[in-house]
Amino acid sequence: MTTPDPRPTIGLWTGTLDGVPARQAQDVAREIEAQGWQSLWFGEAYGREALTAAQLYLSATERLEVGTGIASIYARDAVATASASRTLHATSGGRFVLGLGVSHAPLVERMRGHLYGKPVAAMRDYLDALDAAPAAVAGEEANAPRVLAALGPRMLELSRDRTAGAHPYLVTPEHTATAREILDAGHADRPRLIVEQAAVVDPAADADESVWSERAHAHLNIYTGLPNYRNNWARLGFGEEDFVRGGSDRLAEAMVTRGLEATVRRVREHLDAGATTVLLQVLGESMAVPPVDDWRRLAAALELG
Repeated sequence: MTTPDPRPTIGLWTGTLDGVPARQAQDVAREIEAQGWQSLWFGEAYGREALTAAQLYLSATERLEVGTGIASIYARDAVATASASRTLHATSGGRFVLGLGVSHAPLVERMRGHLYGKPVAAMRDYLDALDAAPAAVAGEEANAPRVLAALGPRMLELSRDRTAGAHPYLVTPEHTATAREILDAGHADRPRLIVEQAAVVDPAADADESVWSERAHAHLNIYTGLPNYRNNWARLGFGEEDFVRGGSDRLAEAMVTRGLEATVRRVREHLDAGATTVLLQVLGESMAVPPVDDWRRLAAALELG
């Protein structure tokens, strides 16, 4: 099941909206739209519940696509997810994208108290349950487009076969090219490939490399402890020496761009490799403060306005 999306788009991925009250977060969403960004994506871990947050941002904007990157399949049963996503799809005029993922064992088992299943099998079962969920509300029969958090070949294949596409996170343009090959195999339509890319574009980083280095390694700190990412980086040619907490300099340079020019170039590399959307995660001074000025500078460099 695919939703063709031939037009390349550029958006933002951010967790910083959890750092501000709801009304202020809506103001920031409006600012993001005004800057020319075409989509806003965010994760689900310790902050706002993902589908509630999506409604918050959709209701504050008029054109912005809003996606969950990702909503954990362990956070809601499939019937609740299907119902909520249909409502969001209908009330937003089709601007909502349901990004789903299996999350990570520590978050699922220690925080949520669930048993973490085999990722591909668990996702396949959840998709089956989504498809079986009743659509009983007038005017809300249509499903929102779905994409999967996918890194390895089997989850990418499941994305291709069962959803509108894939949403890889912390990947290189080389991974994007491989993902595009898998997603296109046997398909006349072009499944969506929505790629996240981290960046530091604070002018201070241009003058002082340590600004970039500190933010890049802090960003990678939690991810280097998670097997899903380590396994994917190993497929990309990185080794155990790169998986120290916070990542090696080599890993940081591959995952986090430094400066406006390098970030614009990396966006083009992902698009040339087959991404349909590139989501830029701008790393500011604090994860609790939306980096609005950095977003504005980057939007200008990308000529989004």
